Parts: sequence; C-alpha cells; structure tokens
Amino acid sequence: MNVIVSNKYQVMLESLGIDIIKNMNGEFEVDEIIVTFQNFFYQRMILDITAIKNYKDLKNLQRLSISLDMDKIILLLDDSPESSAPGYLSKLISMGIYNFTRNIDGIQYLYNHPNSYRDVAQYHVIDDVVVVQQPSNNTSAPAVVDTYNYGQQYSKIIGIKNVTKSSGATTLTYMMYNALAKNYNVAAIEVDKTDFAYLQDNTMISAISGNVSQEVSKYTTCDVILIDVNNSVQAESLCNEIIYIIEPTTIKLNKLMMITPQALKTIKDKKVILNQSLLSSKDVLDFEYESKLKIFYNMPPLDEREQNNEILRDFLSKLGFNI
Repeated sequence: MNVIVSNKYQVMLESLGIDIIKNMNGEFEVDEIIVTFQNFFYQRMILDITAIKNYKDLKNLQRLSISLDMDKIILLLDDSPESSAPGYLSKLISMGIYNFTRNIDGIQYLYNHPNSYRDVAQYHVIDDVVVVQQPSNNTSAPAVVDTYNYGQQYSKIIGIKNVTKSSGATTLTYMMYNALAKNYNVAAIEVDKTDFAYLQDNTMISAISGNVSQEVSKYTTCDVILIDVNNSVQAESLCNEIIYIIEPTTIKLNKLMMITPQALKTIKDKKVILNQSLLSSKDVLDFEYESKLKIFYNMPPLDEREQNNEILRDFLSKLGFNI
C-alpha cells in the first residue's frame, strides 16, 4: 500500500490509480511528515514537494532524507526557478534522493523502476561542476542541460552492516574512511560498540543508538558520513543507503541460515558485497543463482595498512565517488 502527500499537485496525483493507505493534502512542517511516517509501513510515498513548508530551503529536504527511507519516496518537483536551476538535482542526489520527476509519467515509471545512483549519476556534481546530459527514454529524469558551480554540499550517509557475523564491517568502514578522506570531508561513526578504539584513530566516533541522530547532525556539513550500524535500527534509519556485507565461507553462511533462515531474503535487491572473498567470477555467479541476490561487489581480503589500494578505489568509484 502507498502514501500520497500532496498540495499544489493534488489533482494530478489523484489520477495515479494506485492503492492508497494514507492521503495527506496541505502544507506540512518537515518534522510533521517525519513523525507521521517514520514508523509507518508503506510501499511507496508520492511526495509533492510543495507540501513541505519552506521546501525551497534544501536543509528541510536534507532533514527528510536523514529520517526517512528515500528509496521508498518519489519526489514530485515543481517548476519554480529554484528547483529548475541547473545543479539543483545534484544537490538532491548528494542527499541520497534519486527518485524525482516533474510529471505523472515519471511517477508511474519510478513506481515500478526506482532509480539507483547509476541512473542519476549524470546529474551529479564532480569537482564542483555539474555536467548534465539529456536523458534518452527515461521519463523520470527532468531535462536539464547546463553547467553549474556551487560550494555547499549535503551529506551522503552510508551505512555498513554485517549480514554474516563479524564479516569486516568495522575494518571496511575504516578503510573507506581513510581512502575517501583524501578527496572528501568525511566522518565515521560506529554505533553501540567501541571497536574504533582499537584502530587508534581519535577522529572516528563511537555512539549509542539513543544519541546517534545527534552525532550525525554534528557532521551534516561533511560530504560523506560512514556509519558502522551494527544492529542499530536508529542508525539504519539515518542512512541514504546501506552496504550489506556477507563473508561467503561455508561455516559463516551455514551458521547464518541456521540462526536466521530468512536473512538473505530480507536483503534481496539491496546493495550486497562479498567481503574477504576468494570466490572467482564463476563462483559469484553460482552464489547469485543459489542465493537469489545480486552482488554489488566481490571484495577479496585487503591489507588495511596499504595507502593506495586499487581494489578499494575501484569499489568506491562504483559507489559513485571520484577517487
């Protein structure tokens, strides 16, 4: 079931013809939307941007992206000069907002084919310059052609989570942090553990679930925030995207399936990597067939002390970073 939050485009959204569990019309404070839907189960939210009070202040959209799962939200943009300006889409993408459109056809397309970063990468800023191409047959993406320079960035919050137990989330977070810090302003936070202390890097933060939101809010001027989420539901809710880690050894996979038989089903269509993996390309294809997962990256064992690891650079580039 789906949710519609509308204002200016109420009539347009009434013609969608999808199952609706909740319909709100009017202009709402962003905190009101967050409180209403943070613990509300829905398949998709169609959000008319004009239903957000002070929506032209992108800090309000950033607060929304931190608190709600943006993969479930289709943002219907208006035709105001602000949202039509070149570079605006890049700012949305930096907040993890990939599903945006200006028309009913775009909503219908995104409802069935949600965007990933790869689908909108052509709109994203690189070295403070947006170079935008005309989309071909993708009605979900507004047509914009221009270049635009801007200084302010909005945080991309990436969670790293073990699926099989002790599969390297903390170490991978540490390596990603060090690699990204060469080109980006980065923060790294672990939740409900203090393993970062063993890395002897006092720039990395340990927090508990109860105050992780406050910790994240301290670093919203960063380009990237990495969160080793462990088992924190609160931390997961703050992330724009989550990387799920599987160590594909027989003992860890069998142990996972004995303890949590549905574990792999819960991450279907998620961003899954094999970590500390010695599987060949053929082995990965076999694993995908047997697990019914699509593997985003097959990561072999890495030397955490290596300063310029090509495999890690390739992984980060695939995530959309300019490394």
